[in-house]
Amino acid sequence: MMVGVEEIEVLVAHKERATLRIGDVFLKIDTDQSRTDVEVEAMTMAPVPTPKILWRRPPVLALAALPGRPLGRLQEPSIASTAAWVAAGAAIRTLHDAPLPPRPGRSLDELESRLADECDWLIANDVLPIDVVTRNRRLAETVFRPWTPVFIHGDLQITHVFVDDDQVTGIIDWSEASQGDALYDLATLTLAHEEHLDDVIAGYGTDVDLGLIRAWWSFRSLIAIRWLAENGYGSPETFPEVAVLRSRP
Repeated sequence: MMVGVEEIEVLVAHKERATLRIGDVFLKIDTDQSRTDVEVEAMTMAPVPTPKILWRRPPVLALAALPGRPLGRLQEPSIASTAAWVAAGAAIRTLHDAPLPPRPGRSLDELESRLADECDWLIANDVLPIDVVTRNRRLAETVFRPWTPVFIHGDLQITHVFVDDDQVTGIIDWSEASQGDALYDLATLTLAHEEHLDDVIAGYGTDVDLGLIRAWWSFRSLIAIRWLAENGYGSPETFPEVAVLRSRP
């Protein structure tokens, strides 16, 4: 038996990447080092708390654990306080007010093409009724308009924001960081947690277009389902994204 080796916890594992935890160290293993390049650069630039980079030896990036716990989980009601959600909104505003990162993000043409492909797949594979896909696609297409780009996280899921004592202690997983639409980050954080949208906006500190946030909910849900299904996350009927799409009027 090896002495001094802590238990290895597998947090994420699929075809593209894996994340392991050993004590207070997270090891991120990624098949695409360009994503890790983006992540390291974004954490260096971001004016919000991020994990400390311990070392990098491709394909592995080692990060220190953050204090606190995630704001919540997509599949469950959040037990975080209202103040914690407000603090998350304030942190997002700080990020969006920062100088732009060099990565331009996806163009409108790329976003439109991705949405069309995913909607076609959902219908062809009978994942959702045609009327549900069509209704949400029509709503999602309203996000395709000019916006003033800001520094976005790009994958600001509820599990990526850590809080402790109603304060944000860190934000993880920056591989999708780029220039983009501020409302996309706000929508990603509140997906399937619409009851906390007002708290996030209160912390964000400025008026936002709620219709566009709902449109980004539809967009993100439509494009996520195939990837989740193909990477072992279960049956689509169990996905919160499917519930979001079915709930749209």
